[in-house]
Amino acid sequence: MKKIEYFSTPAGAPKPLEKSVFRTVRFNEIDPMGIMWHGHYAGFIEDARVALGDSLGIGYQDFYDHGVMIPLRQFHVDYLAPLLYAKTYEIKARLFYCESARLNYDFTILDENQKVMARGCSVQLMVDKDRNLLFEWPEFTRDFFNAWKEGSVKQK
Repeated sequence: MKKIEYFSTPAGAPKPLEKSVFRTVRFNEIDPMGIMWHGHYAGFIEDARVALGDSLGIGYQDFYDHGVMIPLRQFHVDYLAPLLYAKTYEIKARLFYCESARLNYDFTILDENQKVMARGCSVQLMVDKDRNLLFEWPEFTRDFFNAWKEGSVKQK
């Protein structure tokens, strides 16, 4: 299967940062066909995205505590194979470096054999408490982005 790249890494940019979480499909997440309803994929993806942000010190609460909200601008999923009841899947999130004030994530959902079940991407923008769009990274994130550029990011 051809590898899809939703975001590019420009020359000189640091490598994407990555974190995985594992989730098991629950009974309330399946549809009458016995597969996970497509709308629940967002929750799986969000779990990985939240875990990655929190591990880096740039999670939702970190932004909110600094008066910044990070609303979703784009969300895309390619459904490749159904997720089944009671099966556990790995959800891998990657954050791509960007000079603009935005968070570019891609994600992959894998079964126990590392078969790609779904993949996609999301983009989050940044707004202040008055919902004004930010064009530069907030001050509290500057140390993180400098460390990322230097290759010295520490994940929790």
